[in-house]
Amino acid sequence: MLHSKIIINYITQQIFKWRWIMVTKQFWYAKSLKWSIIGGGNGGQAMAGHLAIMGFSVKIYDIFLDTIEEIKKQGGIKVEGVVQGFGKLELATTNITEALNGADIIAIVTPALAHKEIAKNCAPYLKDDQIVFLHPGSTFGAFEFKKVLLEEGCEANPVIADAETLLYACRCKEKGHVNILGIKNRLKVAALPSNETERVVKMLNTALPQIYPASNVMEISLENVKPMVHPAPTLLNTSMIESKHDWLYYWDGITPSIGHFVEEMDKERLNVAKALGLKVESIFEVYKRQYDVEALTLTDVVRKTKAYAGVKGQKNLNTRYITEDIPMGLVPLVSLGRMLGVNVERMATIIELGEYLLDKDFTTTGRTVENVGLSGMTSEEIINYVQTGKRENIALSEV
Repeated sequence: MLHSKIIINYITQQIFKWRWIMVTKQFWYAKSLKWSIIGGGNGGQAMAGHLAIMGFSVKIYDIFLDTIEEIKKQGGIKVEGVVQGFGKLELATTNITEALNGADIIAIVTPALAHKEIAKNCAPYLKDDQIVFLHPGSTFGAFEFKKVLLEEGCEANPVIADAETLLYACRCKEKGHVNILGIKNRLKVAALPSNETERVVKMLNTALPQIYPASNVMEISLENVKPMVHPAPTLLNTSMIESKHDWLYYWDGITPSIGHFVEEMDKERLNVAKALGLKVESIFEVYKRQYDVEALTLTDVVRKTKAYAGVKGQKNLNTRYITEDIPMGLVPLVSLGRMLGVNVERMATIIELGEYLLDKDFTTTGRTVENVGLSGMTSEEIINYVQTGKRENIALSEV
């Protein structure tokens, strides 16, 4: 009996020892990952500060010297809100080569309008198996980034990953000082090709447990709801905006009638996904997952979303809700929908209204199936492309 107890105690000790070794290895693996954040705006500073507070090695890159100099001067980023502390950074730089060197994960946290230029600048310096994480990529972000790398003759084979939206609700109080108002409960991410998604999510989860896998980057593109909740309410509140009065974007701007219009526009987005054989979440399901908010109307949903409390409305129409979310959101959705024979006229109406009011040609400057390499593909060919990352017998100019 005594002999049996000794054996059991020995086995138990070995199990605990093995578990401790495994936990320790996982901890050191996680902390050994090196992050590079491309973009020193609200989202970039929030992500860099948050990661650094958690103990990760983090670099930050931006083209604006004054932002970088302030971060360098204080040695990192001050963070307040739902995350508090000081994130000490390994490096703050305006040199893209320095930023990319040695990074395991390169998070692109900039307006989508900048992604094409960033891809061009990164192309000569990327390495095999580095993860380029578009956070977020907006609609068709991964396709555009991959196409630019190919056109630039990038010799490396990085994995491109895309998030449906930004993890953080945040605002910079000043350079090097960010307020994180909220962090989403769950965030979908996928890789191009999709067989790399599991590895990407595992690496991102070492710091960000909210991230979980989507089926592919097309699902990510189609689950981007910013083109739903930004352009239409902004344009339909033009008189409020130009009155210069203070107003609350979500509380005052998404009235029952405007909310209903957005709900109907969202049905067009779902129909585009259906034409590809994809099941994506409705705008209501997205808010339930990301913010744990439920209601029968979009108006009530946004008013119950705590992260939106007090968000002020714009004072002019030259806002990213229009200049980014139309060309990088609605234009690609309409382009894809029309190629697949789906009715997308509500979305097209908002594009046209934005073009008339701002006197800009968003249709030409935006992402389309033609300029991201999807033109002429069937729904089956598109799904094969997102799964494999390859298009057979296609000229480089069409990739």
